[in-house]
Amino acid sequence: MALLTRNRLAAKKVAEIGCGAGGVIKALADQMGSSAEFKGYDISPDAIELAAKHRRPGLDYFCEDLLQSPEQNDLLLVIDVIEHIPDYLGFTARCRAKARYKVYHIPLDIHVSSVLRARFVVGRRTVGHLHYFSAESALDTLTDTGHKVIDYMYTDGGVALAQLHPSFRRTLANLPRSLVGLFSKKLSARWFGGYSLLVLAE
Repeated sequence: MALLTRNRLAAKKVAEIGCGAGGVIKALADQMGSSAEFKGYDISPDAIELAAKHRRPGLDYFCEDLLQSPEQNDLLLVIDVIEHIPDYLGFTARCRAKARYKVYHIPLDIHVSSVLRARFVVGRRTVGHLHYFSAESALDTLTDTGHKVIDYMYTDGGVALAQLHPSFRRTLANLPRSLVGLFSKKLSARWFGGYSLLVLAE
């Protein structure tokens, strides 16, 4: 929401592709109130069954492929999706045509620490990441698929995970990340990881 607010972006029709259990678009709908219509799409029946509990006037979920639908929107959310798609370039190019504005959230698995320890493949084995991104390659992916990047910001998933599942080990591991992040999130993401890139594109 902060990225939309600082760019003064208003939308009447908002959709999310690969919405999973529906929490992200619900949270945005809660913040934006009744100013827009919100729809979540996922091809997994199990995901939509979970998302259905959030249904209310102005917020609905559909078990279908949004890219096969004629539906057009003002804003499309693509949150932690492209790293799972075999043809991620083709998928991202097709997303561009579904709304004027797009918000992508892309995990940054490539950083100095992950390369030195060969840890970037962990996401492949645990959560199905097929592609690994740095901030630079994530932004280039959007540019290469015809997007115009308007703005972006780093999100700190490492701290969020430590808060959700606190442990001494996680706290210790997050210390250098947090200290460097106070001065530069870009450098902290490049050296230590634990970040994703949230991008607003047209």
